[in-house]
Amino acid sequence: MRYRPIRHSVAGGARLPAPSTLLVIGMLTAAVGGRAAVATAAAHGARPPLPPGIGRRSDVPPPPAAPSGALTSLQRRLRTDIGSRPGSNSALVVDLTTNRTLWAYNDNTPRLPASIEKLWTTTTALLELGPTATFQTRVYGNGRLTSAGSLIGTLYLRGGGDPTFGSASFDRTMYGTGATVQQLAADIRALGITRIQGRIVGDDSYFDSLRGTPATGYSANLAVEGELSALSYDAGFTSPEEDHLQANPPLFAAQAFAAALRADGVRLAPGTTIGTGRTPRTATMLASESSPNLAQLMTLTNSPSDNFFAETLLKDIGAQLGGGGTTARGAAVVRRFIGRTFGLHPRLDDGSGLSRYDRTSARQIVLLLREMRSQPAFWNSLAIAGVRGTWRYQMLGTRAVGNCRGKDGTLHDVANLVGYCRAANGNQIVFAFFMNGLSNPTAGHQWEDKAGAALAEYRG
Repeated sequence: MRYRPIRHSVAGGARLPAPSTLLVIGMLTAAVGGRAAVATAAAHGARPPLPPGIGRRSDVPPPPAAPSGALTSLQRRLRTDIGSRPGSNSALVVDLTTNRTLWAYNDNTPRLPASIEKLWTTTTALLELGPTATFQTRVYGNGRLTSAGSLIGTLYLRGGGDPTFGSASFDRTMYGTGATVQQLAADIRALGITRIQGRIVGDDSYFDSLRGTPATGYSANLAVEGELSALSYDAGFTSPEEDHLQANPPLFAAQAFAAALRADGVRLAPGTTIGTGRTPRTATMLASESSPNLAQLMTLTNSPSDNFFAETLLKDIGAQLGGGGTTARGAAVVRRFIGRTFGLHPRLDDGSGLSRYDRTSARQIVLLLREMRSQPAFWNSLAIAGVRGTWRYQMLGTRAVGNCRGKDGTLHDVANLVGYCRAANGNQIVFAFFMNGLSNPTAGHQWEDKAGAALAEYRG
């Protein structure tokens, strides 16, 4: 990402009638769906079929375009802006309309992708889980519920890998959407529960307990990732200012849930303890709130280049398809899927591109962009020049505004830009510019912006 983005509800809670007699919460399995409801995405189970046209094909670029004055002028500009600049640079530009290569430069050389990596993560999530998939944060109960509405027992707040879960004010300010703790508290109050006597437990066992990624030694990092947890609350920050991380995410979330219950009129008896642990198999699901669907989560990931969302989605992929909610399991699924589906083998071990181990070539990313052009959720998730996301203030005053969209990536020595441009002749152009080994990535992005504007001005 070029800058650290602001961290940006679908109600789905199960409802029970208000109690009129003494009930044993642990025996209500049949009424509310039981333990099977632990699955954290609507798409859990059979994977959706691949969309038509998606499949393995050669990543060798198409034949060169026929020489012309316009092409010669374009190539001269690209050589000036990308090819002649300092650093280890690569590029590939293909006219999708004519299926001809306009310019190639070290296009098969692997480079550090930086946040271009997010396109591998979100593509895998989209095609494996489907655009309507959601992730659930749920409340389970064990104990007994009296006719007066007192729950004598334990409430378990179980995270399911929703990166938007948090307070209503945080979600409204940062994302404009998301599942909130206030919604879950209202769900519990709607069941007729007016008093809690026992415990409230935060459960984030759906993921591992590592709060960071390989780039941060698996420790939480305030500057680049937030704090990873299956029960993330406000992305792991203690306030909307995002200047401090929570010491214990599941405990913080459980405490926030307790406060939301009180605010909704549910009394907590003196001695009600708040802690962390695992939801027992005997517990019954009482309420559930869904994340925005995956298509929306992709936009919240790619357009602002949000590392926290990308790394959470990677653990979601691992949890659902790789046998465990870990960065390593998620990365293994992405590698297998990209290899099996597209015949591509980028080197990756995280979801956001912060790792120095990651490698991707311009040729690989152009093939991905060509394959995914017809997928609305992918297309709509990208930043747009002069309009939104990390490209909001890029290429201003040029024909690229509104005509170019894609993804950029930045590390202290990396400036990358990939995406699509509608040329002046109406043709659709797909491109990848990789600039590694830079002393000034800001200057690299400025050169790439000029190159992107040249694509939008191209008349064939």
